[in-house]
Amino acid sequence: MPSDAGTASARARFGRAEILFADAVPLHPLLDGLVEIGRGEYSIVLDAGDGQRVFKLVSSPADYFYYTADDRPRGPHFPRVHHDHGVIGRASSGHLLHLLDMEHLYPIVAGSPAEAAGDALTEAYWGACQKWANLGPDMGRMALFDLIESPPAKVAGSLLDALRALAVFIEAYQVMPDILSEGNLLVRADGTLVFSDPVFLG
Repeated sequence: MPSDAGTASARARFGRAEILFADAVPLHPLLDGLVEIGRGEYSIVLDAGDGQRVFKLVSSPADYFYYTADDRPRGPHFPRVHHDHGVIGRASSGHLLHLLDMEHLYPIVAGSPAEAAGDALTEAYWGACQKWANLGPDMGRMALFDLIESPPAKVAGSLLDALRALAVFIEAYQVMPDILSEGNLLVRADGTLVFSDPVFLG
């Protein structure tokens, strides 16, 4: 991920990096004894223990649609969901808590092609966010469209196709994009950049 202070500050400002899902992991037979390896604003990730899969607890309807809707974006840059185990409780926010069996994704490796693409992507996106800052809640959506229209050189091919698919999903479900927050871009073991958690409710 970008390491310069400006982009890190931008990610914290736009991504609300200080906000984490506060609920405890609920009791469930599939989760007994599993180690928590990540926590976002609306979710918790636990290692399934096989190096290939994780269990993700999802409380945001935006995330749940992104992972499970029939018309969700698909392809090499989107996460693979193996099984939806359904509702296992209700979060303190009032939203239903869903349990998903998903592929294991990893932090971006420094010096890798994925880091170069991720840097270019987030830096260009943040620049577009600043351009449209006067639009308030619509800033991120307009910034994403700007990025698609004028992508940096390292954002091309299947990655640019993925951005277009993400924009279609965001418009269809009227959610907000977030590709700046820590963990919202991850990689597979083979180094493929993945939009792991790029949407949130407005």
